[in-house]
Amino acid sequence: MDAIVAKRISKTFGRRKALDRVSFSLPEGAFLSIFGPNGAGKSTLLRVLSTLARPTEGSVKVAGIDAKEHPDQVRERIGLISHQSMLYGDLTAYENLMFVARMYGIQDAEARVRTLLKAVELDHRRYDLVRTFSRGMTQRLSIARAFLHDPSVVFLDEPYAGLDPHAVEIFDDLIGRMREGRTFVMVSHDLQKGFDAASHVLVLAKGRTVLFEARENVDFEEFSRLYHDTVGMGVA
Repeated sequence: MDAIVAKRISKTFGRRKALDRVSFSLPEGAFLSIFGPNGAGKSTLLRVLSTLARPTEGSVKVAGIDAKEHPDQVRERIGLISHQSMLYGDLTAYENLMFVARMYGIQDAEARVRTLLKAVELDHRRYDLVRTFSRGMTQRLSIARAFLHDPSVVFLDEPYAGLDPHAVEIFDDLIGRMREGRTFVMVSHDLQKGFDAASHVLVLAKGRTVLFEARENVDFEEFSRLYHDTVGMGVA
């Protein structure tokens, strides 16, 4: 079964077309990395896939559920990790996670929260206000938040933005441990890192699909050359 099926997705803002008939199918357990320059439509596509925005045209199914018709059912099955934390600064780490756990009706919520706080190395700061956290600590707590309800599909919107090397290491380790049985979709500006993590790659330019392919069918040199020639940004 495909985890995500996108059919001819278009999204317009006034006269500007942010997405133009984007289509792809992603199998369960895959890791899709999405690349493209600023304004290519990457974050807009992620917002549409994660039900944060409705497509102007086309359809999306996530975990077999129509995202337009049943967005709440899709949200029960997905997690989102963004450069925006979606956390409350005036609540503690523990309170933030308990709030989300109760919202999803998670059984034995306290044990689940403590397990994830330990996994992201924040158990010792569980009673500290999130507004006192560093960027790396906040992002690690965002990871715990996203995985609380055990989602089958996880969306990552430039998750490495602003992270220090230690936070990147923790993040990579967590994602590695969480990958089994889950599908990931990541927007990335880091061509090498995104390519290495992926099972599938998608390149967007001006809202259109330049390339969608299983990584095993494309070597990195060929991929980076195509990216440079088509998008005009180079590897950086």
